[in-house]
Amino acid sequence: MVAIEGAVVLVTGGQRGLGKSIVDELLARGAATIYATARVPKASDDPRVVAKALDVDDSDSVAALAEELSDVAIVVNNAGAPGAGPLLDSSIEDVRAIFETNFFGALRIVQAFAPILARNGGGALVDVHSVLSWVSGAGGYGASKAALWSATNSLRLELAPQGTLVTGVHLGYTDTDMIAELDVPKNDPKDVAKAIVDAVESGETEVLADDVTRYFKSVLAGPVEGLAITA
Repeated sequence: MVAIEGAVVLVTGGQRGLGKSIVDELLARGAATIYATARVPKASDDPRVVAKALDVDDSDSVAALAEELSDVAIVVNNAGAPGAGPLLDSSIEDVRAIFETNFFGALRIVQAFAPILARNGGGALVDVHSVLSWVSGAGGYGASKAALWSATNSLRLELAPQGTLVTGVHLGYTDTDMIAELDVPKNDPKDVAKAIVDAVESGETEVLADDVTRYFKSVLAGPVEGLAITA
């Protein structure tokens, strides 16, 4: 279990969409300071929310932030890039760009902040995956989230000796700008944020945020043909 009240938290991509909802939920639970990042950050009206510039694709940007934020006890790896075109129709460069943010960007954050978490008592790491970590048909985006899921499972073992809780988050369509144009049922990001913060407070290692995600988790042991997006 990791206490939220009084905690210092880093939320990447924390100024819009799900990240903003996570920040709001952390505030409601009594977090002392939340560093909310964006490539072009905007100041918050709440003095507990400190806007920080960050490009997770840039190693120097990540290193500079870690050098500055030595008080962080919880890291939420939320920043991500969209892109779900078919793999056969995508250039290698486009797929690589998605991985650069969704996989390597998240890993950069962990490598930079793991020593900080250790010095501050262990704390927690939250990696935001997707139901598309398990489901075929989402091209480079799904592949990048599958890679992050695998990395999170390894990081859980690697960070255990320093007492860091590692929580992986899986969710289906959620009502954010990234999928605003899709006419499908969507989660309320506030509900997902609540589930994430609940998990950290109770020491859970996995969040299955909705019925779609719970269904696909349940059929992972079945035929791979069952792990496909259907119209």
